Amino acid sequence: MDAFAVAVACGLAAKPLRAGYAFRIAFFFGFFQTFMPLIGWAAGVTLQVIIASFDHWIAFVLLFAIGGKMIYESFRKKNESACGNCVSLTALLVLSLATSIDALAVGISFAFLKTTILFPSLIIGAVTFTLCFAGVWLGNRFGHVFENKLEMAGGLILIGIALKILISHLAAP
Repeated sequence: MDAFAVAVACGLAAKPLRAGYAFRIAFFFGFFQTFMPLIGWAAGVTLQVIIASFDHWIAFVLLFAIGGKMIYESFRKKNESACGNCVSLTALLVLSLATSIDALAVGISFAFLKTTILFPSLIIGAVTFTLCFAGVWLGNRFGHVFENKLEMAGGLILIGIALKILISHLAAP
């Protein structure tokens, strides 16, 4: 949702909007959102033996923190001028990396939950690409009508998942 919010802001700043502009933004965000969970998962798997006794707490804290951050960010006023040149290579790399740090943490959480990551990473990347492509167009057409509500919903969903992980682990015999 944070990548979507940035894509909306980039679309708002784009005058005139071209399909290549939307594709380039969506590609970078989708690419980073696909590979950061893989990197996080690889790191988590290597650390799993060391932290197996408290991995559920790590997954809970990471997902809860990410969800809380998303909810917090949904109330903050976004700086639209920061996306004035969203398609430059430097801007895209910085924005893509900044919005995919959460995905790295999600990858670590997947490792602690002993869940495979390839298919979820591909889904995350495809959904991010699609949402960001649409976000650029929506931002250009409708501004900031939806972005805060979607970011809040995403945060609430992550907190719900975090609570489910913790409760199911604590309830297990």
